[in-house]
Amino acid sequence: MSPFSPDTHEIVESDVLEDIKEPSMYKVFLHNDDYTTMEFVVEILIFVFNKSAENATQIMLNVHRQGIGLCGVYTYEVAETKVNTVTSLAKEHGFPLKCTMEVE
Repeated sequence: MSPFSPDTHEIVESDVLEDIKEPSMYKVFLHNDDYTTMEFVVEILIFVFNKSAENATQIMLNVHRQGIGLCGVYTYEVAETKVNTVTSLAKEHGFPLKCTMEVE
């Protein structure tokens, strides 16, 4: 009898799948200030968050009118990278644009 025959195959049950959790997700926000231009915010939303020009404009208007705008929801590492990228680009261009993240 072959060691690979169905008669000798054992079914092993595992609890591994029960222990797997979905990663926590994080919301990334832009905050309004009196110095960062609306055009720069739209560029950030297109470049960093891959938004369409129309969607970027809508988010920018939320930031402008409500003081805050949701850019997206990501895993921790992706959210952290986007926050750092926005902060670096804003600083390079002389803007105090604030970008934060919070757990969903």
